[in-house]
Amino acid sequence: MPRSKPPVKTEVSVEEFLAFEAASSERHEYAHGQVFAMAGSSERHNRLAFELAMAIAQNSRDTGCRVLMSDVKVQTPTDAIYYPDVMVVCDASDDHPYIKRSPSLIVEVLSDSTLDIDRGEKWLNYQTLPSLQMYVLLEQDTVRAEAFRRMEGGWFYERIESGPLRLPCVNLEIALEDIYSRLE
Repeated sequence: MPRSKPPVKTEVSVEEFLAFEAASSERHEYAHGQVFAMAGSSERHNRLAFELAMAIAQNSRDTGCRVLMSDVKVQTPTDAIYYPDVMVVCDASDDHPYIKRSPSLIVEVLSDSTLDIDRGEKWLNYQTLPSLQMYVLLEQDTVRAEAFRRMEGGWFYERIESGPLRLPCVNLEIALEDIYSRLE
C-alpha cells in the first residue's frame, strides 16, 4: 500500500507513534522515528493480496496459524512498524490485537510507489524478526513473485515467473498463475 513522502511527523518515539496511530482515522507506518501516512491501494492490489491470503487460510485451518491482512501492524526489533498486505502468525503467544511481533510469513504486493520501500527499507527491517521464515513480494501488473526464505546461514532468494510458489512455512504450494488468473 502506498505511503507519503515526506514523513508527516519526525523525531517521534514508538510510544508517541502508537498513541498517534490509535487516535487517527488514517493509517501510518513508522520507521527511524518518522511517521508516514498510508494511501489507499488499487483494486488489483487488494484482490491479489486477498487471493493469496485465502489460499493460505484454506490450507492452514487446523494449524493454529492466523492469516492477517493489511489492517494489523507488525513491529520489528528495530522498532519499525508496518502494515503488511498479508501476514501469517503461528505463535499463539503473539496475541496483541493490533500489533504482531512474531510473523512466520510476510507478503507485500508491489506498486510503483512502494517498490523501493518494500525491497529496501522494509526488507532490511523484516529480516530482524527472528520468527520470520519467508518474505514474498508479488508484482501487481506482471505474473511474478520474489521469495526470500530463511535458511541455515542466511536468506535464499528465488524469482518465480511461472510454476509453483512454494510457501513451506505454511505447507502450501500454489501455481503462481492460479493466483493471478482469479483477477481477470
